[in-house]
Amino acid sequence: MNTSAMPSSYDVDSLVSQMTIDEKIDMIGGFNMWKTRPIERLGLPSITMTDGTYGVRYSVQQIDKNERGGENLDSFLGVVNRKADDVQTAWGQMKPATCFPNGSSLACSWDTDLATQLGEALGKECRNLGVHLLLGPGINIRRTPLAGRAYEYYSEDPVLSADLAAAVINGIQKYGVGTSLKHFVCNDSEVERTTMDSIVEERALREIYLLAFERAIAKSNPWSVMTSYNRVNGEQTAQSAHLINGVLRNDWGYSGTVIADWHGIKDRGASILAGNDLDMPESPIRKADLKRDLADGRVNLSALDTACANVIRLVLRCHASKMNNVQYTEQQHHVLSRKFAEESIVLLKNDNKCLPLSAERLRKVVILGKEALEPVIQGSGCATTTPTQVDIPFDEISSYCSSETQVVWLLGTAPEPEACVQLKSEALTACLDADIVILFAAPPVGYDGEGSDRSDLNLAPGYDDLITTLGQAERPYKLIVILSNPDAVAMPWVEHVDAVLDTFFSGQGMGRAVANILFGKTVPSGKLTTTFPVKKEDIPGYLSYPGENGRHYYSEGCFVGYRYFDARDSQPLFPFGFGLSYTTFEYSNLILSKNEILPLQGLDISFNITNTGLYEGKEIAQVYLRGEKCRLKRCKRDLRGFCKISLKPGETKRVTITLESRDFEVYDTERQKWLLDNGTLWVDVGASSRDIRLSQRLKCLPGVNYARKMTFDLQPVFVFENPVAVKILSRYMMEQLNVDKEACLQILEHGRNSFIGIFATLERRLQIDIPSDTRQELVDQINAEMNEFEKKAYS
Repeated sequence: MNTSAMPSSYDVDSLVSQMTIDEKIDMIGGFNMWKTRPIERLGLPSITMTDGTYGVRYSVQQIDKNERGGENLDSFLGVVNRKADDVQTAWGQMKPATCFPNGSSLACSWDTDLATQLGEALGKECRNLGVHLLLGPGINIRRTPLAGRAYEYYSEDPVLSADLAAAVINGIQKYGVGTSLKHFVCNDSEVERTTMDSIVEERALREIYLLAFERAIAKSNPWSVMTSYNRVNGEQTAQSAHLINGVLRNDWGYSGTVIADWHGIKDRGASILAGNDLDMPESPIRKADLKRDLADGRVNLSALDTACANVIRLVLRCHASKMNNVQYTEQQHHVLSRKFAEESIVLLKNDNKCLPLSAERLRKVVILGKEALEPVIQGSGCATTTPTQVDIPFDEISSYCSSETQVVWLLGTAPEPEACVQLKSEALTACLDADIVILFAAPPVGYDGEGSDRSDLNLAPGYDDLITTLGQAERPYKLIVILSNPDAVAMPWVEHVDAVLDTFFSGQGMGRAVANILFGKTVPSGKLTTTFPVKKEDIPGYLSYPGENGRHYYSEGCFVGYRYFDARDSQPLFPFGFGLSYTTFEYSNLILSKNEILPLQGLDISFNITNTGLYEGKEIAQVYLRGEKCRLKRCKRDLRGFCKISLKPGETKRVTITLESRDFEVYDTERQKWLLDNGTLWVDVGASSRDIRLSQRLKCLPGVNYARKMTFDLQPVFVFENPVAVKILSRYMMEQLNVDKEACLQILEHGRNSFIGIFATLERRLQIDIPSDTRQELVDQINAEMNEFEKKAYS
């Protein structure tokens, strides 16, 4: 279609009124795999969408040639379950695009400016390829490192996830390309992912899983949100009126388009009524079902029109940009991918300042592992990208070494046990006269993507044994391990090695980035965005993972990741927020803009950071809140802010991190709302969740006593925590018993420890009869007055 002939302005409601029922159904039902259906008689073009928020995956057959792709779920899953190496087989011919660091890697930069740059680069590549909507970013919580798609997501923490996602979205949409924030919500495992029912208690759902989406939407307003495959608390997310129309649209005020994940809708009529606008990919079966539901009156025309209008607005928004002159080269973006990787790689161990290496002192370097020649740069599934080029780690390390340095590569190990003995013997022999041994390792490839969770935290067969053997040997060499992994791995050998660099999946520039860090051109600054457990059994929620009979209980509740380790006072392998540098940093002079916090107030947190080492480097400062004597149970420590700054040796900078009022609030499930609870908070500033450098107390003054709401059977001990209830009940007893206020309080005090309800206690202790209508009147009066006090606190 010639989009230059599109009208300059549209009245969307007028357009919808002109459409036939079939045209409306077509408009919200997709066109083949990756497009919306154009309505030519009304001048409405289609849009092209595709996957990838670390690289654009463009299928020539399915996009340019409009190949239909599978129409049923089984054939679709047969495609997306392919390994990264099989991407050309799965999707046919792919146009190359820059493979940037994956989500679990980029997030370790803790750098929202960097995330914005990634978004801008993706926006440019989308415009160059003619893609209008990029399906991402994904911000599902990495509650278990076993999750198959953990590599796509940012963190176990919702605040960090949201802020990075918002930055990526703002960068992409700056170039007139839409995004689709996904997967809404709790699709945190690949086990039975289209049918599994995630059972999540309400407070954890609000404070962890939904919070990531709420915060990201508030900071970036993505043009669309994608619903997930799974169920949540018994309800299919793609068809959940509570989650879509209730939480997303009504509670958060989101006005964009809601898209279902591909083949994620099982009842098209129910999804329309719930507020899910666009059904992808095109499915004649689901279109026919919707048409029948409309004819039967199960779905009203108004709901259809609303969905149709939302899809049209998305189409028009995608075509509104006139930004045609978007300039970049593949090489420029390759260099950018290297920069992103350098900022994200995490130095986990560096005994005796093993790193950085001095190239001129090296006589022999032994490099082990096939990953040194065939780097693992990305995960498997829909997000898999065909890179424009790939830096080979062996080549990049060799380029730093002098012509006199002998650089040797050996395989080291193999999946077959019988081959391991010979390969390990060859490696040990080669290392006997080496100065440095650099071993590249990864978990088994293919268990890092859609349709398959990892079964354990181990590296690929043979690696753990090889590293342990090399580390425990009588050796002249320093042993450095370079990891490429989707999420946390177990390291039973960690005490026997000198240094560990974790790249996660760092994209096509990983090889050069690793070399630059090894030889000190780049000072490492990445920090972990998830907690590394010592072993699989230490994972929060391990005992209820992955569920059974189609139900997966999120048994850890709010205590996800580091919150769980903190609550149990358990020592992880590496804590959340941890990462080493070649330099050192000192924190000092913490000042809060106020010492008491009221409802709807924010807070400025200021402190100094000084580079006390010899290298220019970057530090990631983290702000946590810690509760003390609060009414509602809080996690020991909650991340609420962070920043990354660069410092020269000896330099000091003043850092200010601003928290908003919501950062101090908790979700009260009884009141169904966020509120500032009473109690005390500690503001903790540190270099990781377990390395707190500065702390200061902050008093919470909610302006109201958030006591339990009054019910017929509320125990007296809770009534005494409620001054409104005490006042009204005392007044009632004064009238009925003809006693003064002091006597009433003594009567109530006498029943404080009763295990039966307040009214039953009063009747039993005072031998009086309180009619049911009077009870109801007292309950309503108490709760109404409490509600008024609470409203005033937030007015």
